[in-house]
Amino acid sequence: MAEINNQIAEILFQIPHLLNTPWEKNFDPTASIKFANDNWSVCLGFLAAYLIVITAGKYVMDKYKAFDLRLPLAAWNAFLCTFSFIGMMRTVPYLMGMILSRSFEDTISPSPLGTWGYGPTGCWVMLFIYSKIPELLDTVFIVLRKKPLIFLHWYHHVTVLLYCWSAYSTIAGSGLYFVAMNFTVHALMYGYYCLQALGVCPKSFPVILITMAQIAQMFIGTGICISAWWFKFSGRECHNEVSNLIGGGLMYGSYLYLFVEFAVKRYMGKGKSKGVQLAKKLE
Repeated sequence: MAEINNQIAEILFQIPHLLNTPWEKNFDPTASIKFANDNWSVCLGFLAAYLIVITAGKYVMDKYKAFDLRLPLAAWNAFLCTFSFIGMMRTVPYLMGMILSRSFEDTISPSPLGTWGYGPTGCWVMLFIYSKIPELLDTVFIVLRKKPLIFLHWYHHVTVLLYCWSAYSTIAGSGLYFVAMNFTVHALMYGYYCLQALGVCPKSFPVILITMAQIAQMFIGTGICISAWWFKFSGRECHNEVSNLIGGGLMYGSYLYLFVEFAVKRYMGKGKSKGVQLAKKLE
């Protein structure tokens, strides 16, 4: 059985290399990791500007009619869906190969620089990290269209950018789990948002699948954080910084609570009738 798993894993390891560019194939993360380490001011600056814009924007838009922006929104979601799908194909197969061929501990403890940090998988992990900055535009669409801006939406954007920047700058060994899961959920989610913006999404589409995928992501993410904590503090070698583990545990724990609360209100509570509208505000 182990031999069969290893053979399947070798095939999976090759999938990220299919149809990739020379830049992806030869990607070296040294410069991008150094940039993240040396430029926390960039991350914090974007977040400060983000909070100012969405706060001030709400008051400014109170004086104006809502912008329609359906076509720009559809184009933006189509771009993010395509980006996430490609990222999924560059990261999920490698992660599955690791799961099949290694112990669980060896999938979250070693340094990424000795495994998936280079080449196409490492390239798309880097793109994932820095994509959290342009993704802040999601909220700008909400403000300009005068849609309800729920706490979970902007809280998620702020904390995920902080956590991703920290994880990349500290070269977190567990990072591929989070990236692969997020790419997969986003490919589905942004595809749905695109169809919704165009008004062509079938009414029979089970939107609950997106919410359940998000909750599953939070369950797994919380489990990965707890496991990394265990390996780190049991004296084993684990390439995850304590500060990042603390941030990850708090972030995923709070996400799990907030997404479950949202699901309960949407599908079982009084807010059920408003579920479709609120779902569009989540990432």
